[in-house]
Amino acid sequence: MPTSLNNTASSAAGEHHERVVRSAGVVSIAVAMSRVTGLLRESVMARLFGAGLIYDAFMLGFRIPNLTRDLFAEGALSSAFVPIFTEYLSTRTREEAARLANLVSSAIIIVVGAFCALGIVFAPVLVHLLAPGYTEVPGKFDLAVRMTRIMFPFLLLVALAAQAMGVLNACNRFAVPALASTFFNIGSVGFGIFIGYFLGPSLHLTHIEGMAVGVVLGGALQLAWQIPSLRRLGFRFRPMLDWHDPGLVRILALMLPAILGSAATQINVMVNTNFASTIFDPVRGFDGPVSWLSYAFRFMQLPLGLFGVAMASATLPSISRSASAGNMEEFRRTLSKSLGMVFLLTLPSSVGLVVLGKSIIGAIYQGGKFHVYDTQQTALALSCYAIGLAGYAALKVLTPAFYALGDARTPMVVSLISIGINYAAAFTMVRVEKFGQAGLALSTSLVALFGFTVLFALLRARIGGVHGRELLRGVAKVLTASAAMGAVVFFTTHGMEKWLGQSQLARLADLCVSLPAGLLAFYGMCRLLRVEDLEVAIRAFASPLRRRLIRRPPA
Repeated sequence: MPTSLNNTASSAAGEHHERVVRSAGVVSIAVAMSRVTGLLRESVMARLFGAGLIYDAFMLGFRIPNLTRDLFAEGALSSAFVPIFTEYLSTRTREEAARLANLVSSAIIIVVGAFCALGIVFAPVLVHLLAPGYTEVPGKFDLAVRMTRIMFPFLLLVALAAQAMGVLNACNRFAVPALASTFFNIGSVGFGIFIGYFLGPSLHLTHIEGMAVGVVLGGALQLAWQIPSLRRLGFRFRPMLDWHDPGLVRILALMLPAILGSAATQINVMVNTNFASTIFDPVRGFDGPVSWLSYAFRFMQLPLGLFGVAMASATLPSISRSASAGNMEEFRRTLSKSLGMVFLLTLPSSVGLVVLGKSIIGAIYQGGKFHVYDTQQTALALSCYAIGLAGYAALKVLTPAFYALGDARTPMVVSLISIGINYAAAFTMVRVEKFGQAGLALSTSLVALFGFTVLFALLRARIGGVHGRELLRGVAKVLTASAAMGAVVFFTTHGMEKWLGQSQLARLADLCVSLPAGLLAFYGMCRLLRVEDLEVAIRAFASPLRRRLIRRPPA
């Protein structure tokens, strides 16, 4: 009898994890569309503006409000709001949950709206703090200030969109919010080109100012895309304020430490932008390092969103319900399996980005004003960022786990320590001339790995283990398979480069050969080593497909 009960419990745990993986898969598909359209947006920008004064100024102006997108959409707001909102959905009425959502929306409009106004007024101070080197290039500082002022309202729109994402995720609706960024990317480019290139002369706007206006309109489209889904679930916005509401007080109490706990990577990137603006490149001077880092980190967002953010979005509601019910074994099992899935997907991605960096960057960005030298320097930064990919992605899963347990202090403290370590490392790297922007990317990666290691050890002690031996065995197998994949790709990509050269077409041809070869090598090694997480992923996606095929009537 006990054996039967254990088998039943094990089967239930397996089915529960497969549901989480399926949810993550839905998010991954949606995020893939978002990241691909984001890369297309970056590709358009690269061809129109290259890597230099104009794009450096645009990226700084975009990065200041975009920092909050990463903090709210993938960090603090989700981490603080989703566990408490999920608890309301589980233990209270839908009306009480809707009231809490309206209270949070109203608070966001007031607080973030005021912050936007201050940001517009004090834009010169922000630009000077974040990129003091811009004053060395005539016109660059003033353009960055203008870009910042135009794009600052994007912050409020994306904060509201992030809260809508939290509501939908808590209701187990993952695809629509994950697709929201796709509409931002399409809208920002479409509106930007239309305004900058067609309406610009009549509106007295330059091309780059039109692209900045497009970013704000794209943010509005990102929010509007989610509103119909919210209304179908019965959530309609009604302005209301009650700063003493217990639910709102709990969320606000988590928000500040959650912002600091989720901010390490983004603040480190901002710090590195500051240092990069002072780097003098022998070919490009001061115009180049900021853009190279920006393009590289933007590309890093593809696997990070596909795997880290997707698993975090699917895992957080599940572990929040487990913590609320006091089911810590389910909490541990879900967290361990989610981390295993993250490593299965990110470790081979890291190897692929390191080995195929030049071909990836060349195929996507190279052309127009983006030259072969820009490809080489951006790929170098990308390979250094890739070293920390697994750390970045695992932090997306680990940090919210503390919030689900009601602990916002621990991630905050680790995050603050990480920021200090990164500043010291970046300060040192910049003074070693040969490292350049690659040294800054490497410091960010090492700090991400440090943050993951510390948080993992602390959480493991807090909840009495996370099936660590099983997780470690799985990671060792995935590392072995990734190394085999890396060796195969190394030989194919170097052979293709010698044969076809370094043109954009040659880079694309290399990807068409090396990517399938690498994927086959990785899959074959995983099957040979019997990587359990791969089997779980296959079952998670094969079962629904098999059921649909069985139910489909014969033609």
